[in-house]
Amino acid sequence: MPAKRSSPLRRALAVAAALPLLTLAACGYGSQAKDAGSDQKVAAGAKKTDGLDSVKIGYFGNLTHATALVGVRKGFFQKSLGATRAKYQVFNAGPSEIEALNSGSIDIGWLGPSPAINGYTKSDGKSLRIIGGSASGGVKLVVNPQKIKSLDDVKGKKIATPQLGNTQDVAFLNWIAERGWKVDAQSGKGDVSVVRTDNKVTPDAYRSGSIDGAWVPEPTASKLVAEGAKVLLDESSLWPDKKFVITNVIVSQKFLKEHPAAVEAVLKASVETNKWIKANPDAAKEAANQQLEADSGKALPANVLDPAWKSIQITDDPLAATLDTEARHAVKAGLLKDPKLDGIYDLTLLNKVLKAEGEPAVTDAGLGVK
Repeated sequence: MPAKRSSPLRRALAVAAALPLLTLAACGYGSQAKDAGSDQKVAAGAKKTDGLDSVKIGYFGNLTHATALVGVRKGFFQKSLGATRAKYQVFNAGPSEIEALNSGSIDIGWLGPSPAINGYTKSDGKSLRIIGGSASGGVKLVVNPQKIKSLDDVKGKKIATPQLGNTQDVAFLNWIAERGWKVDAQSGKGDVSVVRTDNKVTPDAYRSGSIDGAWVPEPTASKLVAEGAKVLLDESSLWPDKKFVITNVIVSQKFLKEHPAAVEAVLKASVETNKWIKANPDAAKEAANQQLEADSGKALPANVLDPAWKSIQITDDPLAATLDTEARHAVKAGLLKDPKLDGIYDLTLLNKVLKAEGEPAVTDAGLGVK
């Protein structure tokens, strides 16, 4: 079980830039959302924020980006931005969203921790800041119950992860090491066969029998369960307080510097969306699924949506301290480089919004701007 904190952050976070798997196959700059949401309206008499015609927001079409999905669908972002139009792009991979951020094709985005770290280190700390939290959890080890009946049975089996060195891959490699088993991180060969498989094809791989299970995020985990797999382990059970970062809010440093009022407006909408999700879980689940359908043309069936939604925790806190542990896992796996992550967080505007809402401040675990 991971420790809460031990080694110094800079040394402990000595991993991300070395992870070749953080270069997920880029998919261009993503696609415009087909439907901006049923409540995407500019209020009469509304004024532009920071004098901007628009703010361009990016996110992934999956449930771990629930804040973005619901915020788009229910019009929270548009309401907060006033007469400044909220525009959206949907992405399938972290590198394509980072590329869009760097080019100015988007200003703000929802993104997982590994691509955020990779984007920050590759730019020598000049491309982005993490400015808020969004989600925790939503990652499970699901297995074929005919082949794997206990945790010990995982040894000798073929288990999929989304990509070499991505967040779930590193977590699985760490879990393997903690059980005393040996696996070569690069090849995936050893006491367990780690099979790097795109989440889109993992259900087919499971159905064909080419894998015996998978350590994957939602909704892929629940899609496998719908195919007859069983949940053997929920990753949240391995973490203190059962929380670990899976999605953050990032922003272009240039946009943050030039348009802080617009950034604050988006963060205000994010906090309001998260509050609404917690108060209206069923309606929020439906809204998220409606936006998934609008973006991809296909909604999730109830037997996938319901369990997936339950396993994701919505949070404003970026859970910065968990990056320490995640990085040490990657160090242990042999994927090591010394990135300079000082300043990756700027939680000033988020804490301003939280204070106005009567909520406690969140911390940057010593990795904030000085």
